[in-house]
Amino acid sequence: MPLASVSQRRLAFRAHLAATQALPAGSVFDAASARLAQAAGYQVGMFAGSVASAVVLGAPDLVVMTLSEFADQARRIARGSDLPFMVDADHGYGNALNVRRTVEELETAGVSAIAVEDTVLPRVYGGPEAGLIPQAEFRDKLRSAVAARVEPELVIIGRTQALRDAGMDETLARIAICNETGVDAIFVVGVNSIEQVRSLHAATALPLILNAMPSDGTPEAVAALGGRLYLQGHLPYYAAMNTLYESYKHLVETGDQTALQPKVLSKELQALAMAETEYAAWTREYMGVEH
Repeated sequence: MPLASVSQRRLAFRAHLAATQALPAGSVFDAASARLAQAAGYQVGMFAGSVASAVVLGAPDLVVMTLSEFADQARRIARGSDLPFMVDADHGYGNALNVRRTVEELETAGVSAIAVEDTVLPRVYGGPEAGLIPQAEFRDKLRSAVAARVEPELVIIGRTQALRDAGMDETLARIAICNETGVDAIFVVGVNSIEQVRSLHAATALPLILNAMPSDGTPEAVAALGGRLYLQGHLPYYAAMNTLYESYKHLVETGDQTALQPKVLSKELQALAMAETEYAAWTREYMGVEH
């Protein structure tokens, strides 16, 4: 169970952004996964909209999840884990006023950092799958997010997909927007080379967050160019889903439980994931019985 306050976790997240190394952010989706990620060695977590949609709704990443559903799941992670984590708040669930509401809800939920992006979401009727909102709207969404923050330790991140969708010139223009809005970091999607990271770093003094490690990069090289966090995708969730499916299929077809035993989480890790030590202590302390 959490050992650090929400403010302390936010300060820890800020410390990672201010450090001189690039860290991977572990993809987490509930309290147990966050505890296990931290036990495995991750110092920072990431709760993505795509994984949230899969976990909460069993739906693809089409922005059909509501803000309240997303915030509720983020609250469960923050309540049950000590891991500082950022959330992918997509487009802020609407216009600049909706962004303000999004920050209010997610700050109250206890997250450490909130990323607001410049993608046209949800998909427009009859339109392309993706696109970028105007630069002026991106600026004012970020300004609204920064102004909505109550606790100064909360990290606000400007996220742009311009590199993937429009190229470097447009990306640099949007980085300039981030520079002037008061956000604490810039999350760039679509980086695939160290040379691109070098160009981004030359345009901002803010910490950079990358959606993946460049193919020709290393954590050391990225860190030297202002990179502080990078994502590794959401394979843990889908690997867990595959194991779940294979276990169901095996049991329904054979009924043999013994073959699954080697794949089961160890008792030690089960105890960690479920905070069994803490609950046993509370049971003894406050209920007068052994757990």
